[in-house]
Amino acid sequence: MTPGAPFDDTIFALSSGQPPAAIAIVRISGPNASVALTALSAGLPEPRRATLATLRDPAGGMVLDRALTLFFPGPETATGEDLAELHLHGGRAVVAAVERALSALPKLRRAEPGEFTRRAFAHGRMDLAEAEGLSDLLIAETEGQRRNAMALADGTLSRAIRRWRTELIDAAAAIEARIDFADEDDVPDDDGGSAPTLARVRAEIASMLVVPPAERLRDGIRVVIAGPPNSGKSTLFNALIGKEAAIATPLPGTTRDLIEYPVQIGGIPFIFVDSAGLRETEDKIEAIGVERAREAIGGADLVLWMGEPDDDAFHEAIIVHGRSDLPERARPPTNVDVAVSAKTGLGMAELQALIVSRGTSLLPREGEIALGQRQREALTDCLAALIEAPISDILLLSESLRAARASLDRLTGEGGVEPLLDAIFAQFCIGK
Repeated sequence: MTPGAPFDDTIFALSSGQPPAAIAIVRISGPNASVALTALSAGLPEPRRATLATLRDPAGGMVLDRALTLFFPGPETATGEDLAELHLHGGRAVVAAVERALSALPKLRRAEPGEFTRRAFAHGRMDLAEAEGLSDLLIAETEGQRRNAMALADGTLSRAIRRWRTELIDAAAAIEARIDFADEDDVPDDDGGSAPTLARVRAEIASMLVVPPAERLRDGIRVVIAGPPNSGKSTLFNALIGKEAAIATPLPGTTRDLIEYPVQIGGIPFIFVDSAGLRETEDKIEAIGVERAREAIGGADLVLWMGEPDDDAFHEAIIVHGRSDLPERARPPTNVDVAVSAKTGLGMAELQALIVSRGTSLLPREGEIALGQRQREALTDCLAALIEAPISDILLLSESLRAARASLDRLTGEGGVEPLLDAIFAQFCIGK
């Protein structure tokens, strides 16, 4: 479906939380939204004004509910179509009865997941970057996730993309004019000041790409607890997550596979990973666990190393001296970060504070936008095209700018050649 194209059918869905609840909101969007609302309430309310109405089943006239009804004429609506809302009493039976009545109406059907947002995109009410932000907002569980999702949904990224795209179009217009209309007197014989513009756009995109990724903010910072066998990794893992999820025994090699558990500390999402003890072993099953542990360490955002400090081969790991409640381990080495006893709680608050401090440095700072994988890939491609753009060769430069704009279009779903043509004729009066 291309942006602006109409949909033939009308969809409906429960847009509030699952009943029972105080209020349930059923949303209807499409060309027959007004027809559906009229069929249930025997009249169409004044646009954008909540009106109390008795809802009846059109099939037999049975009263379904006394509800507030609203009607929003398109295209100035959330979806760009005619939109109706039914604010019902939130009992399961009420919602089910209203949905059955709507299902029986012609050209109405239940909405698929995400279909209201898809229609909003198709009608130009939001672009893909804003839609992705809305999706993240719906599943946000932490304040950081909420702030980043709101920035995307409110169009912070989209506005930057549109500005970059406009600047690239202007630069391309000047270059295309040199290529196609060099014999015209009012066409400048240089690149129209493209070099400074491209340098600035490159710098802005590069600065956005170095921000920590959205996956870390959304899914959690991966913290792998690693060290030799019987160093207290599983006991520490259980203490950090507040649950006996891992088997902890004095026997070396008890943990043979990765155990993961998500938890929030200080409002930051973490995924703690318990791993097998690192050692050489003839046991094939344990050897697989050791290999998986090494792979997990390689993919970790943060490592809690519970071996001897001089055994630490992991850059910027937190060196943890475990089992400090034991007499023989009561005096930790001087070059450890924190000494803890997961059994007595000694040092656990200090360790958690250190984890939060390190974790905070791995997340976007306030005001920065964390990009998802698809967004990073598109901006990386755009940056690569701009870096490769040779100012001295206008033909290759024109192609590089085209590739850069195509990458930006992937982010927002926009595109087309009309903006480029408009820019050419507006700036250089070509076609006289």
